Amino acid sequence: MSHKLNMVNHEMIQEKIGEAIGLEMAAQNAVETLNSRGLLEKEQVEKLSKMKDEAGKQEDEMKELVEELTESDGFDSSKIEEKADETAEKVSQMMDTYLGEDPDTQEALEFLCLAEGGEVTHYEVLNSVAKEVKNKKFGTRVRSILAEEKRHLNLCTKLAKQNATSA
Repeated sequence: MSHKLNMVNHEMIQEKIGEAIGLEMAAQNAVETLNSRGLLEKEQVEKLSKMKDEAGKQEDEMKELVEELTESDGFDSSKIEEKADETAEKVSQMMDTYLGEDPDTQEALEFLCLAEGGEVTHYEVLNSVAKEVKNKKFGTRVRSILAEEKRHLNLCTKLAKQNATSA
């Protein structure tokens, strides 16, 4: 029974890792897209560029970790990569739907809050199952990224509130 439970968790952990990587990819794309559409003010772009760079670093860190997990825990890197690509595409579609035809800066910032909230949730879930992964770097890395994601969510929320009160 416990072997079956471990296999189920193993699959779920792989899926969540893929989704987390996909969300990192989507966060970078969202900042670029919102900026290129002229939906962000210069000051907001400066602050969000750092967040975008950190998301790129987190994506790289998670991909490196996946390579290690294929060795230590028997994870399937191609399944994780497939889930990451699928998740990034879904978030891109969600952004298009959320923003609609004529979005404004407030909607752009609120979408970033929504995306960052999704990242925080995924890393919270990964943190809760980290003890089931043999490679102890996994839990350490996930906790580190989770702390950064919470800062990203706070930044996006702060920018959305500032934008709303200055309108």
